[in-house]
Amino acid sequence: MSKNENRLNFRMTDETAAKIERWYQEDNCRSKNEFIEKAVNCYADMLAAGESTALPRAVQSAIDSRLQLFEDRIAALLYKQAVEMDMAMSIVLQSLNVSEEVLRQERAKSIAAVKRTNGQLRLEQKLRELESESWQG
Repeated sequence: MSKNENRLNFRMTDETAAKIERWYQEDNCRSKNEFIEKAVNCYADMLAAGESTALPRAVQSAIDSRLQLFEDRIAALLYKQAVEMDMAMSIVLQSLNVSEEVLRQERAKSIAAVKRTNGQLRLEQKLRELESESWQG
């Protein structure tokens, strides 16, 4: 097979020609032909990789399965935490006999506190706030 059999007549826009002119030297290619061949091979490899443009499918699959395990574990931990929190709230509410109005007011205060601290509220901060409120009246 001669080299002429592998020739490709390629018509491009002025924009594409300008890109090739600029980038083939940046890529240390000896010719525009070498640059175009590298570009075609790169694009073909990307298509062969499927969805992942940066990682082979086996690596992406391994990462996805590990992430799924991590997500499942976090979800299970959050579920257990929610159950414990519900139990604690039920016990506290039964023992204190708190009205709905007081709960609404406390919820509004809690939402404001969480927003103000960007979710970084600590028990010590809450204690200081309650102490300062009791001093003020």
